[in-house]
Amino acid sequence: MQIYGGRQLADSFRAVRGNTITIAEEIPEDKYGFRPVPDVKSVAEQLAHIAVATLWQIQVHTDHVSHIDFAMFGASIARGAAEEQKLSSKAAIVGALRERGGDFARFLEGLDDALLAERVTFPPQVQPSERSRFEMLLATKEHEMHHRAQLMVYERMLGIVPHLTRRRAASAANAAADATAASARS
Repeated sequence: MQIYGGRQLADSFRAVRGNTITIAEEIPEDKYGFRPVPDVKSVAEQLAHIAVATLWQIQVHTDHVSHIDFAMFGASIARGAAEEQKLSSKAAIVGALRERGGDFARFLEGLDDALLAERVTFPPQVQPSERSRFEMLLATKEHEMHHRAQLMVYERMLGIVPHLTRRRAASAANAAADATAASARS
């Protein structure tokens, strides 16, 4: 019995990417250069990083790489940085978030339980030194959520209330109004 596999990973990733795209769309293009402090990524750099981060995962798991060493990971980081540099406008970044997010979700949908259970090893300095492909792919979503949380702080600093906060506030207001209406009927 499959409880959580490729299809569920894909659906969950789509929800995460959808929220990231909403943030990318809500931040005005003239604020894409904003960075809270000099030594952190700008809005554009964060979003470009998110847009390309899934590329190496597709390669690693399509090629059934069973061991990732520092040289391979470093080369992947360098390729990703080069791809990030190509995304220089809001339109290009949002387009890449949509396209590459869709590509990654379709990739996830095609994975079976046997592949997700395969183990990948890492150098002894990396702990744990072995992970399942499922854990690695789940970490992709966690990575995006980490950077999206940073972007939500950026939004606050830019005077934008994040959409998830607005949605939660609207739900709370609706629940309070429903409770008040139910109390009035009693």
